[in-house]
Amino acid sequence: MNKPSILLDFSLLKTHATFRAVFCARFISILALGLLSIAVPVQIQSMTGSTLLVGLSVTLAGSGMFIGLLMGGVMADRYERRRLILFARSTCGLGFVGLCINAALPVPSLTLIYLLAVWDGFFGAVGVTALLAATPAIVGRENLVQAGAISMLTVRFGSILSPAIGGLVIASGGVAWNYGLAALGTGLTLIPLLRLPQLAPPVQKREHPLRALISGFAFLLQNRVIGMVALVGALLTMASAVRVLYPALSGMWQVSASELGLMYAAVPLGAAVGALTSGRVANVARPGWLLLMTAIGAFVAVGLFSLMPWFGLGLAFLVIFGYLSAINALLQYALIQNLTPDDFLGRINGLWTAQNVTGDALGALLLGAMGSVMLPAITSASFGFTAALLGVVLAFAMRALRHTVTGGQQAQPAPAAAVSEK
Repeated sequence: MNKPSILLDFSLLKTHATFRAVFCARFISILALGLLSIAVPVQIQSMTGSTLLVGLSVTLAGSGMFIGLLMGGVMADRYERRRLILFARSTCGLGFVGLCINAALPVPSLTLIYLLAVWDGFFGAVGVTALLAATPAIVGRENLVQAGAISMLTVRFGSILSPAIGGLVIASGGVAWNYGLAALGTGLTLIPLLRLPQLAPPVQKREHPLRALISGFAFLLQNRVIGMVALVGALLTMASAVRVLYPALSGMWQVSASELGLMYAAVPLGAAVGALTSGRVANVARPGWLLLMTAIGAFVAVGLFSLMPWFGLGLAFLVIFGYLSAINALLQYALIQNLTPDDFLGRINGLWTAQNVTGDALGALLLGAMGSVMLPAITSASFGFTAALLGVVLAFAMRALRHTVTGGQQAQPAPAAAVSEK
């Protein structure tokens, strides 16, 4: 047999019409959300002149998203997933229409912007969770890494392109046009999503939504491999918050504002390269071991980047961090999707995605607090090397994850680990 190429295989878009429809919908959605993400802070800043009130809108949207991820997981395990995806996207679109109408008023309402931020965060998260739970049925579990890498590239390129478009739209027509185009784009996503087949949830006992959510937490804690994957993911997400130190570190290297922008672009660039060269990740014999090693390597990169005497070397370590983080995220995705029973897919995907939201917020808070009492370079180095040391300890302790193997292309716990878990 020929060795698989290191480059990402895009053939899934040709062979799976349903996944192709999801790909098109996701790309349009990323562009629409990019228009929204720049319009909300610009509008609030122009209305109030307060960065605090701008930050409050982000916090409220994040809170709505967090609740939506938790409740969306429960709903994805209980209701027909295609209908849930379409409902969530349609409801988000209505929120964007509300923002457009509000922006067109002589005196826009700040309260309404905040309410719709929570609204859109909640229903957007519900749709994301339902789609994640439906992905194994759409592409097959053997194609999950390939599908995840293609989706990652879509998000990266869309996130780079959409803010630039959003800025041009604001400059030429104002924020109301951004909201209107975001609503139009969200409506257009429904066209390819209508091609989704019926995605019935698994048969399971009916229980109170809160009890169902608690059952999801219990499963996450009781299944050692999935719980360990989520823990590693949370630590890596915390490390990604190192970007809060970029402005302070730019002074150390005496770089310009344009060069500071390169720091923010370095991690996404590394992640895009990681996704583009992930062709062999699906065939790794021991994905759990590779997940631990890439996490430790990413932590070391965070520790080293701020200690570099030259700005270019610092950027190189940020690119390495982005690359290793992308490979790690693909492994997390594949392990969770492969090892989670279908009747828990919604809740576990919701909890796994929610840890990204909370991990980033906690990491930013921790690094910000450390940076207030230490030099920024020492803060980044201390955080990165401490996380790497913790990763080494976890690698020795997480025997079940280390020995998780692939059967064909589907991950499964190694026999010894399975016995110890039982």
